[in-house]
Amino acid sequence: MAKGYWIAFVTVTDPDRYAGYQQQAPAAFAKYGARFLARGGAAETLEGTAYQRHVVIEFDSKATALACYHSPEYQSARTHRQAACTAQIAIVEGLEP
Repeated sequence: MAKGYWIAFVTVTDPDRYAGYQQQAPAAFAKYGARFLARGGAAETLEGTAYQRHVVIEFDSKATALACYHSPEYQSARTHRQAACTAQIAIVEGLEP
């Protein structure tokens, strides 16, 4: 089965409010078996909009990645994130192994 991935680009505009997201989101990620492949770290934007943070999160499947995003745990955390940053998030299916 193909893995599922969150690919997120984030620029934090209110670090204090974003802290609420950082406190709540890990519970959702743990519940759905998320594995962070990239989070923060050095990055270079070669085309398109530049963001502060680049995140790649792996899940066992695209369905699991979507379930995490739509879960009550993540949606609660998301309320903190929405007012604290600009973000672009896509959930994609990986290649079959």
